[in-house]
Amino acid sequence: MDNQFSLQVKTDLNVLPSVLTWFNANHPAPIPENIWIKCQTALAEGLTNTIRHAHRDLDTNTPILIEVSVFTGILEIRIWDHGPAFDLTQQLATTADVIDQNQIGGRGLYLIQRLCDDFSYSRSADQQNCLLLVKHFDPM
Repeated sequence: MDNQFSLQVKTDLNVLPSVLTWFNANHPAPIPENIWIKCQTALAEGLTNTIRHAHRDLDTNTPILIEVSVFTGILEIRIWDHGPAFDLTQQLATTADVIDQNQIGGRGLYLIQRLCDDFSYSRSADQQNCLLLVKHFDPM
């Protein structure tokens, strides 16, 4: 059941509803709804972080590429950006294990870490960043 789809968007938080609509329109039937919702939430957090942090000082026309790959029992989401290098390990080390429920912001990586089975960050040779989100599911 290999399936891949991608979308390029601008650096603008207003694209989030259309990204989620696009993501939901591509929901492969074998992926359980609860898994899909976790992935949808992780995608929203990852994209929001990219726009707010990685692309904070970039023009709104700077593209962000979202790639989704579905394999037997695995869903992968890649969010590609053009921001500065980022130390995910360091950021996770400074993220509190207990989040203040009244806090505004600062929960994106915390949520992604709990929603995904694995996630990582890498920097490509052409100076792009890739946030990889991985979720396993029972292929039924």
